[in-house]
Amino acid sequence: MTRRFAMLSAMSTMVLGGCSPAGLLNGASRLVGDSARLAGSGIPFGDDPRLKLDVWAPNRAPAEPLPVVVFFYGGGWAMGDRAEYGFAGRALAARGFVCVIPDYRLVPNVRFPAFVEDGARAMKWVADNIAGYGGDPSRVAVSGHSAGSYIAAMLALDPHFLRDAGADPKLIRAAALLSGPYDFYPFTENRGRDALANWPRPQETQPITFARKDAPPMLLMHGTADTVVQPRNSRALAAALTKAGAVAETRFYEGKSHIDTIKSLSPLFRGSTPALDDMIAFLARYDQAGA
Repeated sequence: MTRRFAMLSAMSTMVLGGCSPAGLLNGASRLVGDSARLAGSGIPFGDDPRLKLDVWAPNRAPAEPLPVVVFFYGGGWAMGDRAEYGFAGRALAARGFVCVIPDYRLVPNVRFPAFVEDGARAMKWVADNIAGYGGDPSRVAVSGHSAGSYIAAMLALDPHFLRDAGADPKLIRAAALLSGPYDFYPFTENRGRDALANWPRPQETQPITFARKDAPPMLLMHGTADTVVQPRNSRALAAALTKAGAVAETRFYEGKSHIDTIKSLSPLFRGSTPALDDMIAFLARYDQAGA
């Protein structure tokens, strides 16, 4: 049986079994995937049963501590599971990072700001524990897709979340974000209303509100054909950060959809967009150990 036939057979099984799109990407990456290992699975970082994380690392133990990326998955703040995003962890670990993928509490069980607070708790765990997995706690970046990019952006831009979790607000050194909503008030669709409309001061739910000069460098990647999260979100946040004097870069992928950006982290669809290469190049540029 050839490797490709095995991959297609396994994917067919997952489709028939009702596997989610992220699960399909994850299953394919196990068969034709990046070389990396699951260094820690289901590690608790809070009291709620949802608050667990996985750690991905390169196959070979490094001679020196490695830079760290904390990746938050999407799903409209209402769905998702870290186990389905191992393909993102493998992709980043295979390129020399320790990658942490946390779960967070979901709508309707919680509303804003609970899922951002969960992200801050995960960051606190990283600061305290990632050295034990070969990561350097002074070289931590965040990444994510869609609602996960929202969480990462809020953590990078509004320092009170990390501070309230007991972490240094300057813990995050850079952010490389895929297809995220950053400037979407008033809420015009159900997911935003369900997750955020409860908050009495809606501007405090918007990452763009917290654009500031000393924000960590940010790369905002978006498909121009994204109809789930409009590309104007990335344009608006980049413009606000640049106006404030911060470092902000954009990459717009012509004709690509909301899903194309996250798909391209899977080896099966690596050519869908150059997002992974763009992310790695950006994070390497702003990797400043001990700065």
